[in-house]
Amino acid sequence: MTGELDSYLSRAARALVLLHEEKMREFLEVWRQAEAANVRLPATPDAHYQSLQHLLRHVLHSSGQYMVRMCAHLGLPDPQVEAVPEIGDVEAQAQDYLDRLLRWWRVPLAAAENADMEPERYTPGMHYWIDAMLEHAVMHPVRHSFQLRELLAAPA
Repeated sequence: MTGELDSYLSRAARALVLLHEEKMREFLEVWRQAEAANVRLPATPDAHYQSLQHLLRHVLHSSGQYMVRMCAHLGLPDPQVEAVPEIGDVEAQAQDYLDRLLRWWRVPLAAAENADMEPERYTPGMHYWIDAMLEHAVMHPVRHSFQLRELLAAPA
């Protein structure tokens, strides 16, 4: 990955964008393993966990929303994220959608500077500084990959 996104002004933003990409790709691979093993998610009232397809759609959707929120807080144009495939199509379209999503993720923060990552004062309504939101975007697929790995390892 060295040399990628050389136009980024903030090395911190660049690193987290690349880590997000790595962890999203890893999540999709673990998700596929869970799907192939017929893993069933524990019962919960949370709509994002009704099925593996719902979880996949949740992780893909969240990824786009993190960038939309960061751009809004930085005063950048709305990056116009592509809609996530519907539940019935998400499995078949996941790889192509993820590839487009991750290419899209590489653009909006290129001009952000290190000073933009932690503003001098807290912005009302902004629960995370940009660097923390980027870190959250990295950890979100990590958390769900971990959960799926535990379900894969559980005795049948």
